[in-house]
Amino acid sequence: MANSNEMAEDRTDWAEDRTILANERTFAGWMRTGMACVALAIGLKAVFGPFEPTWVPKSVASFFILIAVFIFWAARRQACATQSRLNQHEAQAQTRSYFTALSIFLSCASLLTGLILWWL
Repeated sequence: MANSNEMAEDRTDWAEDRTILANERTFAGWMRTGMACVALAIGLKAVFGPFEPTWVPKSVASFFILIAVFIFWAARRQACATQSRLNQHEAQAQTRSYFTALSIFLSCASLLTGLILWWL
């Protein structure tokens, strides 16, 4: 039978692994929130499309696009900071480059969506 110190270390390692996985779920949640801002921007443009002057709904939609980009990068920064403080044991954590690549991809896609909204 393992001594109590080994069991305590195992429980601590498992807790740290759960925290790593929770960090990744939190990052994914913030990515969804950013994408919801993009969807809101598209919806605002659709609802207020015939509104005059046309730059008003486009500006409001652009504001939500910029909020989405901010959310993507804030989530990346927080996820990387949290991950750097943790050690992985049994769980396989995502790399910093994964968080960065996803943030770059979603930011570029959101900004392109914003550009398309200005030309529609």
